[in-house]
Amino acid sequence: MLRWLIGGGREPQGLAEKSPLQTIGEEQTQNPYTELLVLKAHHDIVRYLVQLDDSRFASAGDDGTVVVWNAQTGEKLLELNGHTQKITAIITLPCLETCEEKNQLILTASADRTVIEWDCDTGRQVQKVSCFQSTVKCLAVLQRLDVWLSGGNDLCVWNRKLDLLCKTSHLSDTGITALIEIPKNCVVAAVGKELIIFRLVAATEGSLGWDILEVKRLLDHQDNILSLINVNDVSFVSGSHVGELIVWDTLGWTVQACERNFWDPSPQLDAQREIKLCQKPNDVSIHHLTWDEENVFVAVGRGLYVYNLPMKRVIACQKAAHDSSVLHVAKLPNRQVISCSEDGSVRIWELREKQQLSVEPAPTGFFNMWGFGRVNKQASHPAKKQQENATSCSLELIGDLIGHSSSVEMFLYFEDHGLVTCSADHLIILWKNGERESGLRSLKLFQKLEENGDLYLSV
Repeated sequence: MLRWLIGGGREPQGLAEKSPLQTIGEEQTQNPYTELLVLKAHHDIVRYLVQLDDSRFASAGDDGTVVVWNAQTGEKLLELNGHTQKITAIITLPCLETCEEKNQLILTASADRTVIEWDCDTGRQVQKVSCFQSTVKCLAVLQRLDVWLSGGNDLCVWNRKLDLLCKTSHLSDTGITALIEIPKNCVVAAVGKELIIFRLVAATEGSLGWDILEVKRLLDHQDNILSLINVNDVSFVSGSHVGELIVWDTLGWTVQACERNFWDPSPQLDAQREIKLCQKPNDVSIHHLTWDEENVFVAVGRGLYVYNLPMKRVIACQKAAHDSSVLHVAKLPNRQVISCSEDGSVRIWELREKQQLSVEPAPTGFFNMWGFGRVNKQASHPAKKQQENATSCSLELIGDLIGHSSSVEMFLYFEDHGLVTCSADHLIILWKNGERESGLRSLKLFQKLEENGDLYLSV
């Protein structure tokens, strides 16, 4: 309470920083991941993980190899070799409900300017496309239209047989960095500072099924767009190199909200050169976004921010969540958040609500003591505004997973099998819930004793 009075109540309590970098002791009582399996198969940086089903995932990276793993045992199931350079994108290709074969398919793009379709059940290379003029940096599947898209210096639309249906003209030398689907047969492509809206329309006579039309360019970002996510049926969110977060209306393609306060180069910092150096625009690059029903979780430089969509404001943050840039963030059940960083760490956070005390304005004058007069009516507005801003949250560190010796690129969460991380140290680590694994081992031991009859003999 004293802290709130001294600070004037300007900043919600959940946004206050307790220390430059939160740390946690050796006894991590709320961290379930106390066991780990180290998986070795790659010979270079492992950048991508993709979940295939409830018990399998695939990994890929700069060695051009795709490896399929069992998420429970850590067993290497398949190794897919076909690319000659590093892999730049990977995505699952869902099977059609009408198709008899239900094999899991994936698409991988590479710096060798090819895209390969793989059967992850057999390890077979189904098809390969080698007609690209530039490296494909991102892939997207439009399941409702049964097509997939590749983004490089141009945007291409393909069918399941890997036939080229249509393509745009050369967009940019920097290429498309992100792709998402939005309603009305439209997609959003991030190209430098621009967001370009394309619509797929029924093909004209003589073409192969679809035409792709550019319908709008959104130019509100001041620097290159690094991340893009579709949060619901009515909104999508983009994040840029200089920490701009923009919430867009999906149907009208207009700005719903904007947050540019992640980096505030105020004049006061000029007198403190060491602080100013720590506030470079690069330190607030938005590398990754994820979301739940009402919040967007933003990896901003070394920090984590929680942006509430209905309230249109940041409700919690850790400005120094890691020692280096945060590369990936995910929301888990039980209000938990996981982040990984270039510093090689993986951290678990808990989003906790805090309720601040609201202060009612003191009545002025005799009539206002009893609720009469115009002044009392006007005074209710600040109280109402303060009530809206009363609820804030904090991100509390509850676990620190130390196992990688280099940058952790991303991770996958399996509800039943734990957490999977990949790193620049060429390793994949499968983090296990120690209590659950101990219970499974005990159960397996009792089952084996029962099968051999030893359990009844001991009784």
